Amino acid sequence: MSDSKQPETGLPAGWEVRHSNSKNLPYYFNQAEKISRWEPPAGADTEKLKQYMATYHTKPLVAEDSHPGKIRAAHLLVKHKDSRRPASWKEAQITRTKEEALEIIQSYEKRIRSGDKTLQELAQTESDCSSARKGGDLGYFSQGEMQKEFEDAAFALKPGEVSGIVDTASGLHLIERIA
Repeated sequence: MSDSKQPETGLPAGWEVRHSNSKNLPYYFNQAEKISRWEPPAGADTEKLKQYMATYHTKPLVAEDSHPGKIRAAHLLVKHKDSRRPASWKEAQITRTKEEALEIIQSYEKRIRSGDKTLQELAQTESDCSSARKGGDLGYFSQGEMQKEFEDAAFALKPGEVSGIVDTASGLHLIERIA
């Protein structure tokens, strides 16, 4: 064993974090079983994993060229057990109720509006979307690419504005228009 200590990922034995070149996102891989997945495996220490991912797999927001007809937004997603896919990079199975998810996202909204944290800072460790690694940044998109409720809220914002809570089939979102 070498002297260089690997950072603690919080993943069960045999699992590691790898990076998908096609999606430009990290994923979880088990070498022995040849299994890859976007959500963490059962038995992961979610607190250690959140810290590891925030430290080693979060990219800063980068300014890009103008994209006519498109906007750029970041979001913070809180899923619940009735979300269309009740799993995330943090939790293999999400069991919270929609009411519990609402309380959680309301607390994040208060922190953002008070200036305690930015949406991007909270998204890095708290969002249930894999975009958390990029501070919630979804990149540029045009109308017709996102769920209607999300899109309507995002396109109604001016750059720098943060939405109220937006309810979609994916869960509850706070959206910040970047450009």
